[in-house]
Amino acid sequence: MLDPQIKALLEQAKAAGAPDFADLPPAAAREVYSQILSATDLPVPAEVTLSERRMAGPGGELILRCYRPAQAEVRGAVLYLHGGGFVVGCPSDYDGVAGNIAALSGCLVVQVDYRLAPEHPFPAAVEDSYAALVWLREQATELGIDPSRIAIAGDSAGANLSAVCALLSRDRGGPALAVQCLIYPATANGQLQYDAYRRFGAGYTLTSRAMSYFMGHYLSGSDEPADFRLAPLDATDLSGLPPALVQVAGYDPLRDEGIAYAEAMAAAGTSVTLVEYAGLAHGYISMAGISESARLALEQVATVLRRALA
Repeated sequence: MLDPQIKALLEQAKAAGAPDFADLPPAAAREVYSQILSATDLPVPAEVTLSERRMAGPGGELILRCYRPAQAEVRGAVLYLHGGGFVVGCPSDYDGVAGNIAALSGCLVVQVDYRLAPEHPFPAAVEDSYAALVWLREQATELGIDPSRIAIAGDSAGANLSAVCALLSRDRGGPALAVQCLIYPATANGQLQYDAYRRFGAGYTLTSRAMSYFMGHYLSGSDEPADFRLAPLDATDLSGLPPALVQVAGYDPLRDEGIAYAEAMAAAGTSVTLVEYAGLAHGYISMAGISESARLALEQVATVLRRALA
């Protein structure tokens, strides 16, 4: 059964005639996305200190948003990559998510304002995200963290980027990640071949039309549809990856591909914890302010990070 708070949210949106993202230009879609998240997310805990830093990225300067908990000693760090279909979303939209993960895990959480499509199509977001991961290790002393205690996490498109960064870090000699937390990850390049797209692709928080819209913008100009940096499920080698937490939602067109990626990693020898939140819908990590089940899912992510980075 769909979580009652999320069901009520969907009914309110339908009554208000809320448009599908697929019917909006990117600029308007970004405004709507920010408004939705601001109404459903948790506030940043008062004990978390928020600051910004800058780094040289592959395509210019990148802004990093840092969330430091109140603990006297913070050793671990998490790069959190926000969702939004590679087209919408920004770190400030995820202040509540990142701030609460920092408070609950006792770790420094860092978000990077990676470039968005269609202005910056694939692979801009990938390379920005990986550059931020390397930056975390390079700046460990200044940040006061242990360079051997770094993890990556993200939701939806951000979970796609997290999975890809774990693969790139393995292949490029990047940071040795303690864990990867993939929250309803997009892993199959929006190919819409899974049954979940048929069952949950309309009437819920993410539609099949929106997925096609997002991927159309992200893939603009790309001639490499089988590139694992687009679809981690296309990777020919999933061995040697860090332990993974994979969360999926019961009412989500991405559910099946998230499960498929978890199973593929496990088959390659990676330690995987797969959890399905049967009553939740896509985007729940930003709904912890209205849904108890979503809050519990967020707490699980923080617990896994705390234990992995202890």
